[in-house]
Amino acid sequence: MEGNHCCCVRNATDPKKACVSLVPIFNHLEGEQLSEIMGKISSVSFQKGEIIYHAGAKADSLYIVRDGKIKIYRLSESGKEQLVRLLTPGDFTGELALFRETVHESYAEAMVDTQVCMIKRSDLQELLLKYPSISLKILAEFSRRLEVSEKQATLFATEKVEKRIALFLAECINSDQKIKEFKLPMSKKDMASYLGTTPETLSRKLTDLEEAGYIEQLPHRKIKINDLEGLLLI
Repeated sequence: MEGNHCCCVRNATDPKKACVSLVPIFNHLEGEQLSEIMGKISSVSFQKGEIIYHAGAKADSLYIVRDGKIKIYRLSESGKEQLVRLLTPGDFTGELALFRETVHESYAEAMVDTQVCMIKRSDLQELLLKYPSISLKILAEFSRRLEVSEKQATLFATEKVEKRIALFLAECINSDQKIKEFKLPMSKKDMASYLGTTPETLSRKLTDLEEAGYIEQLPHRKIKINDLEGLLLI
């Protein structure tokens, strides 16, 4: 799941200002520059389950999550869903459209009622030329996503399902927490898709981990890790 973002501006009354202030590729700019960007942004709302864009559709905008959650996924030829990543406030998608005319290769779906800010490719390309620091921020995000994708591909190729689950759970906790308890960032169905397994296998493996004393499954999708060192040695 995507990185942590400052949440102090979520209550901003102006949705455009909230988007610009929240997203890391813009929030380093000065007041006048932010105002210029706000003038090029449109705000759109999507209901839970609504498709924001689909594979094959023309990609011509950058989408910034102001509030809510979006899942990015692909469909195999057999129709099986593969979760690519989750977007939370401050994250963005559609960035490939910034550099060339193309179509979306994935689907974007609102997981809850979600507010999105959109900026057209032509407008953003103009801003990239005017403010090169935005380009550097986008490249930094590209680099981070590539690293995550390579790590995920390596896990799929080299590690058994139990290890993938264990590493995923370990990444969900804050190492500073004394009580290592957290809520899963996605449904178990989406978690199974993200980890390249089935919901049935995921449930069975989680039960195995619980019976072995590594974790405890709590109500409302919460997980408590009782033996982090043991979990990581699986």
